[in-house]
Order: sequence, then structure tokens, then C-alpha cells
Amino acid sequence: MTTESPRWFKSSYSNNGGDCVEVAVNLVAAHGVVPVRDSKNVSGPALNVPTGSFAAFVAGVKTGDFGSV
Repeated sequence: MTTESPRWFKSSYSNNGGDCVEVAVNLVAAHGVVPVRDSKNVSGPALNVPTGSFAAFVAGVKTGDFGSV
């Protein structure tokens, strides 16, 4: 069992006053998940998103599948 901790980071596009999410991709190889958390609540819960689902989400964002905000 590994005790590796998530190494959190925000997107370079997140200069919006702190309303963003953070991800920790360092756990992908060992656990097959991408932890995601709210950057305003760093001690709060994190969602462990399966790697394939996270990749599909990112691909959808890049191709505009979710529209614009």
C-alpha cells in the first residue's frame, strides 16, 4: 500500500480570483484516479475521478462539447 499524497495544482488559466478546481495527476499511475478538489476548500473532500472519465472530460472541454460560459 502506498502513502503517496496528492500534489495539487491549478490550471494556468485560473487567474479568476480563486474560483477554480485543483487536480493531482501524480496518483494516476499508482491508483488510476485523478483527485479533484475545490481550491477554496483545500481541507474539504476530493473527488477521485477514474482516469478514463477525466480524460474524456478534458477532451470534451477542448472540443467545446460543453458550450461556453
